[in-house]
Amino acid sequence: MKTKALALLEADNFNIKAIKSQNKDQLLFSDRDELFFQYAIDKYYYILKYGVICYFNLDNNEVKRIKAHILNLHKPKTTTETAIFETVEVVTNEPAFTTTFDAISIMDKDSEKIRLIMLNLSQSVILDAYAKTTETLLEDTRKHTSFLEANGKLDISGKTLKRYIGKVLNIKNKISENLYIFDSPEAAWEDEVLNNLNNSVKKVFDLKERYTIINQQLSIIKENLDLFKDIMFHKESSKLEWIIIILIVIEVIDLFILKFTDLLA
Repeated sequence: MKTKALALLEADNFNIKAIKSQNKDQLLFSDRDELFFQYAIDKYYYILKYGVICYFNLDNNEVKRIKAHILNLHKPKTTTETAIFETVEVVTNEPAFTTTFDAISIMDKDSEKIRLIMLNLSQSVILDAYAKTTETLLEDTRKHTSFLEANGKLDISGKTLKRYIGKVLNIKNKISENLYIFDSPEAAWEDEVLNNLNNSVKKVFDLKERYTIINQQLSIIKENLDLFKDIMFHKESSKLEWIIIILIVIEVIDLFILKFTDLLA
């Protein structure tokens, strides 16, 4: 049986606790970061705190209905990213477990296996969002380094630089808090079948490789921003030194004037 899993970035984040308390569909799994609901027989949806909803075996009308319901319950801050989504074909009741770049085949309709596929698909979508943000930051950083090379000075203000640094740190923190790229979900810890499925699906979506690339890019950006900060600090220190020198000169001149005035008197 061929079905489809669809994951969409719907918001900047979700209040999992609030949604859990107000949603009436059958809850199959929950923790502080995730809610996994059964909508009907062999139909599921998965809500992740980082703003992704994943739908399994649901038609367009059902997806719209669930999305409207969740967004109405939570009224989240809308994501500023352009629409980010990803789909994968899931084939159930197959003789063996197999994966390809666009399809995953499993031997039954076990909800835990489906949940693991949906979880990894959701993490793939949020990685796409982080990758887009990181690419934008990297391109901006290149512009500033090019200006520095050409002109020997920075074209960025202290406030803007602080915002860049904050954004980079915020992305790094979100990745660390929200993604389980190198860790298996609890359900897979003591179940070899689920663990093998989880590891295989990660490979289908290249999660570890993409995660590593994003972290490397963020490290490059932060290294550049730290250099900008040092240059700016040196510039401000030089200004302060000149101010102190000018004040000392003024004080010395004032002292000479006073002494000269006393001599004339």
